[in-house]
Amino acid sequence: MKIVVLDGYVGNPGDLSWEPLERLGDVTVYPRSKPEEIVERAMPADVALTNKVVFDRKLIEALPNLKYIGVIATGYNIVDLEAANERGILVANVPAYSTASVAQVAFAHLLNMTTHVEHYTREAREGVWSRSKDYTYCSAPFIELEGKTMGVVAMGNIGSAVARMAAGFGMKVLAFTSKPQEQLPPYVTKATSLDQVFSESDAVSLHCPLTAETRGMVDARRLALMKPTAMLINTSRGPLIVEEDLATALKNGVIASAAVDVLCQEPPAADNPLLALDNCYFTPHIGWTSPEARQRLMDVVVNNVKTFIEGNPTNIVNR
Repeated sequence: MKIVVLDGYVGNPGDLSWEPLERLGDVTVYPRSKPEEIVERAMPADVALTNKVVFDRKLIEALPNLKYIGVIATGYNIVDLEAANERGILVANVPAYSTASVAQVAFAHLLNMTTHVEHYTREAREGVWSRSKDYTYCSAPFIELEGKTMGVVAMGNIGSAVARMAAGFGMKVLAFTSKPQEQLPPYVTKATSLDQVFSESDAVSLHCPLTAETRGMVDARRLALMKPTAMLINTSRGPLIVEEDLATALKNGVIASAAVDVLCQEPPAADNPLLALDNCYFTPHIGWTSPEARQRLMDVVVNNVKTFIEGNPTNIVNR
């Protein structure tokens, strides 16, 4: 088997080993691939592995040897499944590898927006605390989480983990989910609608996949339902939010703050309106990048390829 990794650097910048994959075939790993390089690099591949290189219809039809596309991630919207099906190409993903890490990032953002550790650290370094007349001072709102309502949109692995964390802080959890109430933990209340989650929650955390139905789900209308003190967290997919609408809402005090690990365009354009706002907080799509999560990711990617070669493929998303 000829195995080509088209963008291996972000998942393995050098601290993990490709050796388990190399046992399975003739492996070529490219740290990154420019658009004009992709066809030539993928042409020999029986197995192509991609993190963010898009396998659209044009690319799939240009690769006559291709039998398998392995997505080095959970989301597989970068692959044209219809085109893959027409060619008989199997597509696999890696579910649930980053649950703990993504949930931790979501809660880190919530704690930052309510406790402002970064803000006070910056002020201490700038001498603000040293110049204080008292041993303490308050220049940012300190919000206690206990008793507040955490809205969780989608109760998959990550949403469920965030719900557990919220309950651990004494928060009420209101979830938008297809699961019936009897299948939810006792500390989770099933919302009757997505609008209820946005209107009643003190913080809303998004954990749903990007689909035609969820794209742009957080728009001006839905943001207007939120409390002016409310916070929005997105560690899922950038296009769930209409960024221009969120920027307007943050500027005008429609909601208090937002925190994102994902954006519609990554890296973001320098003129992205969210970047200029003091009440919008960022991490650069790091939720999946802890060494522990990436090792789990690598292990499953290798096992996916191994089971494909053995004729019993796992984690296939297009059959």
